[in-house]
Amino acid sequence: MAENEEKTVVADIDRSMYDFRYEEKPEDIFKVDEGLTPEIVDEISKEKGDPEWMREFRQKSLEIYNQLEVPEWGPDISGLNMDNIVTYIRPKKKNMASDWQEVPEDIKNTFEKLGIPQAERESLAGVGAQYDSELVYHNVKDEAASLGVVYTDIESALHGPYADMIRDHFMHLVPPTDHKFAALHGAVWSGGSFVYVPKGVHLDFPLQSYFRLNAPGAGQFEHTLIIVDEGAYCHFIEGCSAPKYNVANLHAGCVELFVAKGATLRYSTIENWSKNMYNLNTKRAIVEEGGKIEWVSGSFGSHVSYLYPMSILNGEGAKCEFTSVTFAGKGQNLDTGTKVVHNAPNTSSYINTRSISKSGGISTYRSAVTVMPNAKGSKSAVSCQSLMLDDISRSDTIPAMDIRTADCDIGHEARIGRINDDVVFYLMSRGLSEEDARALIVSGFADNVGKELPLEYAVEMNNLIRLEMKGAIG
Repeated sequence: MAENEEKTVVADIDRSMYDFRYEEKPEDIFKVDEGLTPEIVDEISKEKGDPEWMREFRQKSLEIYNQLEVPEWGPDISGLNMDNIVTYIRPKKKNMASDWQEVPEDIKNTFEKLGIPQAERESLAGVGAQYDSELVYHNVKDEAASLGVVYTDIESALHGPYADMIRDHFMHLVPPTDHKFAALHGAVWSGGSFVYVPKGVHLDFPLQSYFRLNAPGAGQFEHTLIIVDEGAYCHFIEGCSAPKYNVANLHAGCVELFVAKGATLRYSTIENWSKNMYNLNTKRAIVEEGGKIEWVSGSFGSHVSYLYPMSILNGEGAKCEFTSVTFAGKGQNLDTGTKVVHNAPNTSSYINTRSISKSGGISTYRSAVTVMPNAKGSKSAVSCQSLMLDDISRSDTIPAMDIRTADCDIGHEARIGRINDDVVFYLMSRGLSEEDARALIVSGFADNVGKELPLEYAVEMNNLIRLEMKGAIG
């Protein structure tokens, strides 16, 4: 284990808002053994009370996992050893609460510090809070429920009136055969949210899930399934964080989004995993005729990330907008981007990304735009810009275009640059410290994402940037 630890030890910065943690008391938690075996998968299935088809699905996924190879084209993940990962851990108080006061005190304090109950009271239609492998709190405002909006934990939906809908959609967009960590997810998934927005319903307030991984040496494998029916609108916000440990943690969640004819879904994420986390998440949307998927993503944490939300534009006139910012600091190798498949006529996609690297951090933008032969009249524009804050950091752009029809309009631009010392000097001459001047420039560079986020999350993103710029590293 010593070798693995060396690869995941990262110098501390002052991120106390996220790095606080509660020490585990064995008498308060239940967890499976480290590693990945058929017996462990069956134990998880039994804990979850799975229907038989799901138990079989888990075991088949494990077989696929054992057959597939670890990807070799991205950042090095050799420091991740599944023999040392606990794939399921939960508080012994298992029942999910709908009243905040019923949540165990240390868990409640965690989310209070992260601002979740306050955000719910002020601006959200519903909140789900996951702690390690289980949702510990879930609540939907009456206004949303009265419109027929379903927002619940996915396990409850699996046993309720929406069981058939779950079975018809679960891991159909992201099958276990997709890649090794999709298969892992299929075997050990736990927690996550199910959302159904009925036809024609425009949900004015966002829904939110927040994922907190507190345990060292553990994995989190939540599954999010959202179905937005014809002509409906929904904004879903996902937040994630974890304290830092000197052992590897793993996040291999899965997000499946189904956007029906004429519907719109906005999916916003602020990821602030700790810098011992391997973030191997898979997100995918399918969009039918005249529908639209909007991705808004801020990636600030993790030791290594593989993250490429994918949009399949499956109906005529379907649209995709992808807006993101990635910040890679010391000890981080963040490989992020997006994939879009134009699979119908007159579809359109717009990709606008910013990546920032400092203190030796590595930021890679990786994308794939595919225009199928039947996607005549389609348009795609890709803009990726990178900012390196010193001469020891690295930024790479790896775009791929697979264009199979001449009747389309495709454009791509990429820019990589450094902070201009003259601009820093100008801001300092106006009374700003060098630290504040550089943070202001970086915040402006990332402004395209900030403008797309709800106010409180834009503030959080800017606070994260400022925190990273403080330079209290090593």
